[in-house]
Amino acid sequence: MGKIVVLHPDLGIGGAERLVVDVALALQKEGHDVQFVTAHHDSNHCFAETKDGSFRVTVVGDWLPRSIYGRFHAVFAYLRMMYAAMYLVFFSGIKPDLVFCDQVSACIPILRYRGLKVVFYCHFPDQLLSYRDSRLKQMYRAPLDWLEEVTTGMADKVLVNSKFTASVFKATFKRLAKVTPDVLYPSVNTDLFEGSATRRLNEVIEDPAFLVDNAFLFLSINRYERKKNLSLVLRAFADLRTILDEDKWSNVFLIMAGGYDNRVKENVEHFTELVCLAVRLGVSEKVKFFKSPSDSVKLSLLYHSHCLVYTPANEHFGIVPLEAMHAKKPVIAVNSGGPTETVVDGVTGFLCEPEPDKFAEAMSKFVSNKPLVKRMGLQGRDWVMEKFSFLSFSKQLQKIVMEFLKSDDSND
Repeated sequence: MGKIVVLHPDLGIGGAERLVVDVALALQKEGHDVQFVTAHHDSNHCFAETKDGSFRVTVVGDWLPRSIYGRFHAVFAYLRMMYAAMYLVFFSGIKPDLVFCDQVSACIPILRYRGLKVVFYCHFPDQLLSYRDSRLKQMYRAPLDWLEEVTTGMADKVLVNSKFTASVFKATFKRLAKVTPDVLYPSVNTDLFEGSATRRLNEVIEDPAFLVDNAFLFLSINRYERKKNLSLVLRAFADLRTILDEDKWSNVFLIMAGGYDNRVKENVEHFTELVCLAVRLGVSEKVKFFKSPSDSVKLSLLYHSHCLVYTPANEHFGIVPLEAMHAKKPVIAVNSGGPTETVVDGVTGFLCEPEPDKFAEAMSKFVSNKPLVKRMGLQGRDWVMEKFSFLSFSKQLQKIVMEFLKSDDSND
């Protein structure tokens, strides 16, 4: 087996971080020696596996700023990742057989300079995540976009998280016409779900209104970012009040949980915006907000809820719908991007246009039909275990890694 380094910019809590942790777990189970090198790791804001001793985690370059007066985030993200790569290559003493890196490709030339094998996981082209609202911003982004494209093409293997992202990759990186990324779907870490005890709902939520026997709980899990369109679920929830009769509406509640980092201005601002929106819509007493719930709390919320509402449009993949289906919960999601590959419309949930009335209509179907909730939940569990199991993910990843290790052996 080989020595593998996972190089990641920030081991926090999010879909990208969950994926790299799962990569590390899968490779470790196959017998590889796996460790992390990262520019930031906060033990109070990370997944348990990165702080409980499961892996060695080396933090380097965290003294570098993330921005200057809230600007130049991309430049400093590139610099921090490049600094971490230089440490790995020139000063760490680690001699990996393979480096798995993601999100920031600018570090790849440094890794390739020393002849290291590199697998790059492209969650989504970074240049498409940046707003170009001025000529000055366009000029600022131009060299960064060029650098992203060129350095991505220097990886030995490029992976993407969905067929949707693969199509966007091809349409965006015109210079990389000869690069065909492989799709490696993220998976549900079934060991975490099946090996963790869920807490009783009254240990997670103190409000007695949420704890009545006939309460119907909708759940939203996403980072507190505007691009996640979380206001959609609040507006749909408010519209639901006009569809249901008073008795049913009185027992319906919404739980919103998501990644929250007080260092990130948008997280702080958007959380406040959502709380204020719930007040304006007149539903604040029926909505509970959670900031960066622990794995234990998150699993408990999934277990006790009845339906997941997932609102991002053109989401690159979206691991949360898989987690919900694994927990036997139907999913209501936007009819675009990754969820069109993970949610089977009319079978494991509903895919809707991103409009409050459309979401409210789908939500009402579940409130009025508990057998439908159970049936779609069971079908969702079967679907996830068939197509997105951790075992399937591990086997595909192991095949990719072993191709590199065997090629090294043949060159010795």
